[in-house]
Amino acid sequence: MIAVFSDTHRTEGHGLEGDALVAAREADAIVHAGDFKTESVLDAFQAFSAPLFAVSGNVDEPAITDRLPTDRIVKADGIRLAVRHRPNGGETALALFGREHDADVVVFGHSHQPTLVETDDVVLCNPGSHAQPRGNRPGFATVSREDDELQVSVREPDSTLIEECSSAVADDR
Repeated sequence: MIAVFSDTHRTEGHGLEGDALVAAREADAIVHAGDFKTESVLDAFQAFSAPLFAVSGNVDEPAITDRLPTDRIVKADGIRLAVRHRPNGGETALALFGREHDADVVVFGHSHQPTLVETDDVVLCNPGSHAQPRGNRPGFATVSREDDELQVSVREPDSTLIEECSSAVADDR
């Protein structure tokens, strides 16, 4: 299982609690779509046992932008994810970004709004913000694969389901 986060916006610690914290502790990989804010928050995410695959966001301090790319392609658990912070052109541009990289899922952030959109060939996932929802529901996501089926769920840290979807995934991942 891949645990997915974005828009932490903290100065200390990861701020995870409830099922979001459980997901990070039990994940095979962690993906973060940027806006940690400070290097100590990035370090808190890197302290989990699962590898962290992250991108920088628009509020990250220079020490983070020096360490992280703005876009990243991740292959974990037989799933290919394309990750960036800002949507840069909306759903059409995100879907194109995913197609260009043969991704199953495009992970993005910035709006703090948990969102899940199924397109013809890629799932768009904004996990929202677990720590600074800014008027939206707090959120995080999980992505998993069972045989040839991709499962994506967006939940609140207390496990309340926001959205979920499943779709076929290519066998060669």
